[in-house]
Formats: sequence, C-alpha cells, structure tokens
Amino acid sequence: MREILSPAAQWVREGRAFAIATVVAVSGSAPRPVGASMIVSDAAVFGNVSGGCVEGAVYERCLEAIDSGAVSVDSFGYSDGEGLAAGLTCGGAVEVLVRPVLPGGAAAAQLALLAERDAAGIPTRFRLVTSGALRGTGVVEHGTAAASGTDAAPHADAIVVEVGARPRLIVVGAVEFAVALARLGQAMGQRVSVVDPREVFANADRFPGAEVVVDWPDRYLAGERLDGPTAICVLSHDPRLDVPALRVALGSAADYVGAMGSRRTHDDRLRRLRDAGVRDAELARLRSPIGLDLGGVCADETALSILAEIIADRRGGSGARLSVLAGPIHAAGRGGAVSAVRPPVGAAVCAPIAADVAASAVVPSAVVP
Repeated sequence: MREILSPAAQWVREGRAFAIATVVAVSGSAPRPVGASMIVSDAAVFGNVSGGCVEGAVYERCLEAIDSGAVSVDSFGYSDGEGLAAGLTCGGAVEVLVRPVLPGGAAAAQLALLAERDAAGIPTRFRLVTSGALRGTGVVEHGTAAASGTDAAPHADAIVVEVGARPRLIVVGAVEFAVALARLGQAMGQRVSVVDPREVFANADRFPGAEVVVDWPDRYLAGERLDGPTAICVLSHDPRLDVPALRVALGSAADYVGAMGSRRTHDDRLRRLRDAGVRDAELARLRSPIGLDLGGVCADETALSILAEIIADRRGGSGARLSVLAGPIHAAGRGGAVSAVRPPVGAAVCAPIAADVAASAVVPSAVVP
C-alpha cells in the first residue's frame, strides 16, 4: 500500500474523485500480497494488485466505483492465458476490494492520514472491512487506538495492513558510490541519510532528497536510534571514518551493516575493529566486502548489488538465480510480508466475480516494510 500513499494524498488535496483497489485475500503463487493497492482516477493509475495480470479488469471496476459510489469485491483465479477473461497465469488467486474515494469523504481522510504518518515515520495500522454492511469502511490506528474512520465491528471480516516505519539507509562517506546508492535507495522508498565530516563532499547538491549530515559518522550514529529496518553502509575507504563508525554500527540493533573494500582491506579492517574492542559476535554481522556478486563495475551497478544484498537479508532471499530454484516464487509469509491469508472465494474461476465474502475468524494481516 505504501507506494500509492503519496499520489493518493496529492489527489485528496486536489479534491479529485478516484477509487482504490486493495488485495484482501490471496492463495497459491499470487504475485502481490494482501494489502497491495492500486488507485485509479479518470486520467491516471498508480500501484498494482497483480503485477499486470488483472489490472485491466480492476481498472474498469474502479471507474465503475467512481461513477456509482459502490463498493465491490472481485475474485480472480487461474487463467490459461488464452481465454478472454481476466485471470492469473501463475496458478494463484487473489481477491480485490474496490471502493470509491470521494472528496471530503472518510476514505479520503484516511488515505491522507496514512500518507502523513508514513512521511513522519510513524508505524500505523489500517483495518479494512471486507464483508457485511460495513464492507469497504476502515479504521486508521496507531497502536491500539483508533485514529480515524468508521468504528468497524470487532468481529467483522477484515484485513489489517501495517504500514511500518520507512526503512532507513545510512551511508557513511560521501563518495561517488554513495551518490548512486543514495539515489537508488530513495527510488526504492527508503529514508536516506548521508554522513561525512567533509562539507565539500557532503552537500545537498550532490545528494538531492537525502538527509545530509556534516559530522563525524561515529558521533552521528551514536546519537541516532538504530533499530528495525535500518541499513548502515560504510563506503568511505578511510580507517579514520570506517572503524569508529563500524564500532558503533555493529553494536547497534540495525538489521544490516556493510562496508566497502577489497578482501585485503576487509582483513585489515577486522584487525582494527578487534583492536578497538569489537567482539567476534558483532564482527560476524558485518557484510564485507559489501554487496552481491553481480559482476558490476560502475557506481550504479555497485549500488544495485548493495541494495540487492540488503533486500535478500531482510526478506530471507538466497540471492540465487530464480531459474535454478524450485518452488513458488512468491512464497506466502516470506520476510513477514503476510502473516495470515484467507483463501478467496471462487479461486478456480477465471473471470472476475463480484461477491460478498462470508465472515471468517481469520484476519489477514499484511506488513508493508
């Protein structure tokens, strides 16, 4: 859902009528998790619910919702790719709820609030009712307190989408590789900070959109809350910066710590870190040389390999070629993306079927990393 929050908030500010489609159930090898969303106006589309398989049908359903103001639930199951009906060729099934977002309405206020909290880094829960008289209504929550929206019945069939704190990417050393890494990290929705004591290198002109900190990296890191999805990448190639920064980073709760350098540099760095009092258990966390082996040479390719390793670590991926692996590509629950799913109604049907969903004791929950 995170990818649609910023454009949705912009549409709300403009007073535009639109519709939002949200995946409320999945089964099998579905390409998108519970909570994946797509917004549609009469002139634009953001987001997706299936990676391209059923977006055309969902787009039409969204236009109908804008005109009618009605909420609908559609099931999309297997399609052999040759029929005319919309369906999934991957063998999975998804259920999509479409609801209108009208100027001044509750849904518009909820999306604006979700976007505001996401921009501020506040973890937020959104509960969306999927059946019954309250179908399509929702509650924006922080912790356990409802902050906005209709007070949904506690036993109603619903999904809970958790928009967690935006992942942080802290880059130590304002070198050319850092420019590429900061740019790509922002493109992937991460909150990027670049820290270097040299103002001539650490400036907003070189790192547009990132937080630029002119300070000694170890001092900056010591004053930050380093936990959750926080990646610290040390690219400075200077022991005066690297070693003190890594000593703080490896002692923190950041979920990824990596350092650039050759294997010879890595061995020398380990010796310096041990001399600085860093324990072997902490050193075992260090990803160095940083990144996956993609064979890249230039700064952009190196940045891609670093972010690929961060994603693989965070999601539990192997980093191997998919073509040599077996099993589902989109494994349910990988990396905590979906903690529970409710099998959709009509999973074997190719064409979209509007249907209310029977009440269930299972509440699907999706975490947006």
